[in-house]
Amino acid sequence: MKVPVSVIIPVKNEAWNLKRCLRSVAWASEVFVVDSQSTDETCEIAEQSGAKVVQFKYRGGWPKKKNWALQTIRFANDWILLLDADEVVMEGAAQEIASVVQRGNPVVGYWINRRFMFLGKWLRHAYYPNWNLRLFKHILGRFEQLVEGETDSGDVEIHEHVFVNGQTGRLQTELEHYAFPTVESFIEKHNRYSNWEAQLALELSAKNADARPQHERVDLRRRLKLLSRQLPMRPFLRFLYVYIFQRGFLDGIEGYYFARLHACYEWMSVIKTYERKRHASRRLGN
Repeated sequence: MKVPVSVIIPVKNEAWNLKRCLRSVAWASEVFVVDSQSTDETCEIAEQSGAKVVQFKYRGGWPKKKNWALQTIRFANDWILLLDADEVVMEGAAQEIASVVQRGNPVVGYWINRRFMFLGKWLRHAYYPNWNLRLFKHILGRFEQLVEGETDSGDVEIHEHVFVNGQTGRLQTELEHYAFPTVESFIEKHNRYSNWEAQLALELSAKNADARPQHERVDLRRRLKLLSRQLPMRPFLRFLYVYIFQRGFLDGIEGYYFARLHACYEWMSVIKTYERKRHASRRLGN
């Protein structure tokens, strides 16, 4: 029997990843692939697997793709599982998820840990653990909005988190995250992510600083991030955070490269923030 869960997978030109992701959730009773006019075989792969393809046309601003899907799609189930196309649900997930969604307890959302795969290796220390609220009752969960203006980062939420109106728990099930199969893919994604970071820094206010995710470790990461914005040598501090504080040095040369690349990401964010502030100042005539 299928597990009474609706899966949402936002995509654009994800033929390379999608088949692997869909195989990992073949046990779900309903799967939606939310596409942004892909030009590769993404839609064909989704349809062949039995998934329902929904097209999203981004018009700028908010909502972005995941929140739009939560607000728009009519789900057959109360519970949804939110995945990226480059993620894989590990073995044993069907049994655990079937158990929790039919349990009838007050918990309305579950955090799932992710394993980052980088250069063909699981990083057991850098960026691990990495908890994300992915399984929840869709009527009670929505993404936070941290940025008002245009970010030039694409049509999917970047570092926003889901907030649910109710109690949350953790699953033992984990995800494998194949986000960065190559260095080129890391740089391409983080070039867009740094646009988002720069716009957030431009708009940073008390409202943004008070948004606290419903998980202590995620909340700690965000508070450290806010603190780091006030400090000098941010790229070097980001390297130390990943390589020393998170013990990335135990991941070998891959951990070192991963930390160095995140330092580059921080450096791009610093420069782009300066650039956006200059443009904003010129528009105001200062």
